[in-house]
Amino acid sequence: MRILIFICLIGLSVVANAQIAKAPEVKEGDGPYSQLIIRGVTLINGTGAPPIGPVDIVVKQNRIVNIATVGYPGVPINESRRPKLEAGGKEINCAGMYLMPGFVDMHGHIGGSQAPIAEYVFKLWMAHGITTIREPSAGNGLDWVLDQKVKSAQNKITAPRIYAYTSFGQGAKDPIVTADQARAWVIENKNKGADGIKFFGATPEVMDAAIRKNKELGLRSCTHHAQMSVAQWNVLHSARAGLTSMEHWYGLPEALFTNQTVQNFSLDYNYQNEMHRFGDAGTLWKQAAAPHSEHWNKVMNELLALNFTLDPTFNIYEANRDLHRARRAEWHEDYTLPSLWAFYQPSKISHGSYWHAWGTEQEIQWKENYRLWMTFVNEYKNRGGRVTTGSDSGFIFQLYGFAYIRELELLREAGFHPLEVIRSATMFGAQALGADKDLGTVEIGKLADFVIVEENPLTNLQTLYGTGAIKLTDDNKVVRAGGIKYTVKDGIVYDAKKLLADVKKIVDEEKRKAGFTLKQPGND
Repeated sequence: MRILIFICLIGLSVVANAQIAKAPEVKEGDGPYSQLIIRGVTLINGTGAPPIGPVDIVVKQNRIVNIATVGYPGVPINESRRPKLEAGGKEINCAGMYLMPGFVDMHGHIGGSQAPIAEYVFKLWMAHGITTIREPSAGNGLDWVLDQKVKSAQNKITAPRIYAYTSFGQGAKDPIVTADQARAWVIENKNKGADGIKFFGATPEVMDAAIRKNKELGLRSCTHHAQMSVAQWNVLHSARAGLTSMEHWYGLPEALFTNQTVQNFSLDYNYQNEMHRFGDAGTLWKQAAAPHSEHWNKVMNELLALNFTLDPTFNIYEANRDLHRARRAEWHEDYTLPSLWAFYQPSKISHGSYWHAWGTEQEIQWKENYRLWMTFVNEYKNRGGRVTTGSDSGFIFQLYGFAYIRELELLREAGFHPLEVIRSATMFGAQALGADKDLGTVEIGKLADFVIVEENPLTNLQTLYGTGAIKLTDDNKVVRAGGIKYTVKDGIVYDAKKLLADVKKIVDEEKRKAGFTLKQPGND
């Protein structure tokens, strides 16, 4: 039991499977088709290449079979150059629109007691173009996640494709305290059908044995280097043992220490008090080696040499630097479940609800924390390192789907060109999952996973939000521009705005049943 209790403390909602309603087995979306042609779209292929268009993209069932450049911007298309529509085929006119690969969320928890409706979570993701998620920790139970994974792969449910990573030690009869126990659990985890493991920390002997055995078996891994173990085992230790990716940023500043060996904790610090945990964390990057210093470069170069992946999840901590912005986000009113809103409120129990006395001083510390953190991540990308996009939604006022788009904006703030942002959201995510043969870029032979939008996302990433972006028209009318037009997964075309409307219906019904009206904290 000790392992499962520890998992709860560090942020994973471990709840009985019966509390999470599985997605209904209902056929939604249109297709797949014997032939689908997406006509006249401008393509952003996910590799970092600039947009090109107009192009016609031809899909048969769930695979791309042709990408044809059919003309020039502003010039009528010569119809003789276009792929021919076959009998029984379907074509969609996407002239003036933009098409990207389906997005990959590398840190997507499928709800918990705070969001106990899988359909709600899945449709928020799909409405924001997320066609693939890595489920870190299998918080609803591995069997539960594998059931939804299989049904998603068969398109029996409306959901992204799922990569299931089990929390290390989950289901073990006894605490894992030896290398042999660690290796045995890892083997059992693979035999159960998991795609990988998420670690939080253990003794160096156990971590080393588990990560190495997991890699030997061909599975992938990620780690949230929690403060209770990071003094003994930081990011460099994990990367050397064969870890695939690090989550958030824990363990990286510790690897960058030069004048100390542990975080400079306040002397009244208690890890169980999350106000302490996250308040002190806001000072951590200032304790690390300065950007571009000798040790800073040494750590970065070793991680690069190990082909290590950073999955920063900037968005999940953004409330730390601007709580007002996070809790007042406009989508909460329509799309946040009453149970989720209640979970977000100041609490000594709910993970990430540490707003006991949060204010200016904490936010200033965290703004500096972000500056230093973003400097490392951007330089890592500039030197050829892989940086992916993950959201970790369902905590700290961050809502599924919406938070993912915010993550794209924060990569842009860190210094990424918008094309680099899209590459992190697509190709790099697929590579980190070992799925780049089928996913991550728009290329002939790959699966037909697309995001189709009416606005150019490179000029304003905010147009990817389900609520769109505010725009003033030439005739002085204020409108909402954007939102995903179509999400295509496995050649099946989903109306993204309808998916978002379905989510609102779920929320409205939960509000009706609970007699709920959203109120800001302290305004009861």
